[in-house]
Amino acid sequence: MRSELPPGSGTRASTGRRRRGAPIDGVLLLDKPTGMTSNAALQSAKRLFGAAKAGHTGTLDPLASGLLPLCFGEATKFSAYLLDADKAYTARLKLGVRTSTGDSEGHVLETRPVAVDAARLDAALPAFRGKIDQVPPMHSALKREGRPLYEYARAGVELEREPRRVTIHGLEWRDLAGDEVTVDVRCSKGTYVRVLGEEIGEALGCGAHLVALRRTGIGPFDVACAVTLDAIAEAAPENRQRVLRPIDCLVDRLEAVRLAPTLAEAFVRGQAVPAAARSGGTVRVYADGRFLGVAEALPDGRLQPRRVVVAAAAA
Repeated sequence: MRSELPPGSGTRASTGRRRRGAPIDGVLLLDKPTGMTSNAALQSAKRLFGAAKAGHTGTLDPLASGLLPLCFGEATKFSAYLLDADKAYTARLKLGVRTSTGDSEGHVLETRPVAVDAARLDAALPAFRGKIDQVPPMHSALKREGRPLYEYARAGVELEREPRRVTIHGLEWRDLAGDEVTVDVRCSKGTYVRVLGEEIGEALGCGAHLVALRRTGIGPFDVACAVTLDAIAEAAPENRQRVLRPIDCLVDRLEAVRLAPTLAEAFVRGQAVPAAARSGGTVRVYADGRFLGVAEALPDGRLQPRRVVVAAAAA
């Protein structure tokens, strides 16, 4: 269910804000609106919470809406653990039209007649499930010699790009209306849904481009649990932090190890401490119910801190 906030007195974000630079720690599941960059959404949320430090866990194009997890304070140290997570999207494709960018922001390159029905969709989509190779589009933020590819594209320069292996865990069409089809996609990180849409269009023999995209999930998180900037702004300032999730929600897929309270201070200071982990690799660490950070389980039965929550040292 979508996160709810108690209403405020009708004031907007410009009044009643926290003192700038408040030490706020936590994770916000934001439902980003269409037309806003991820950085603009981040800065808006940062102002609404009056947070001293904030970051995101991967961007969404302005064309796209949906789930954008934002990290505040100490949570920014753990944002990388969500970057590798699988993603879920709902995409709407316009059939019969190819554009220069693969979406509605580019200019039209070609138009073709559309003769697509349910049977043709059912026959075409299975080829895109599983592991596939994608060539990153020129209109992307991937960098070459320190410059994003879209800068080269805007200058009319086409660079050679190596294909990348991605995994499409699920691909289903849900609606076909005239020359537009809506598809649900579950995929690995690094998947370009614009490119997938273009390739589906080619498989259907008519071409296609992306006209709408909504990210519906990242790892364990679902957009149904996200909150909008408007909802945050309309809430009383003292109630806004209620929608923030604890820092350890970013790493809850890791094994949890609990330390003796006497070892907590040494751990957050970066010292390896004795503790039993069932498996090797990275684990999340607690003491007295407090999340201390993540550590590497060493073969000698100790935990070597990798990321720690500074606030936990004073708790």
